[in-house]
Amino acid sequence: MFLTNFCRSVAVIKSNKDTRYGLQSIVTHDGEKFPCWPIADLSSFSQEIGHDAYEKLNVIGIDEAQFFDDLYDFCRKAADCDGKTVIVAGLDGDYLRRRFGSVLDIIPLADSVTKLTARCELCGKRAFFTLRRTEERQTELIGGADLYMPVCRKHYVSGQVVREATSAFEYRKVQSG
Repeated sequence: MFLTNFCRSVAVIKSNKDTRYGLQSIVTHDGEKFPCWPIADLSSFSQEIGHDAYEKLNVIGIDEAQFFDDLYDFCRKAADCDGKTVIVAGLDGDYLRRRFGSVLDIIPLADSVTKLTARCELCGKRAFFTLRRTEERQTELIGGADLYMPVCRKHYVSGQVVREATSAFEYRKVQSG
């Protein structure tokens, strides 16, 4: 599961928690598939692929980085000590706009940071936030367009207000009935 392109050896890692499109691939929103290493924690990666294979890698891509508790230590060692180029993709905030995992912690390690945005599903403006479509409350709820929608600030705030008002109404209804 290595990609060799322009004399660079590349491996892509994802959390084994994400099984949406199968365990051995990462899949783009438009359906492109890429082979990957699904692992529970990054510290096991070099052992998983073997020391010799790890040494030959030039680039390590990490997808869904928010799910790795050891992200900071792995990225620091891989880049600073092992000379790898590490490309990280992940969410910096959860659906409540709170810090998500340790993605924000690795910013001081980075040579550059690019924050991508989508388009608001409701108005087409730049979407900086994610509105959860369900009433589920746990932080880690893996899903796609079935569970989340990209939204601008205006629609995030108004959506949260509607969700909180609905929850309060349902709570009062249960309490009185």
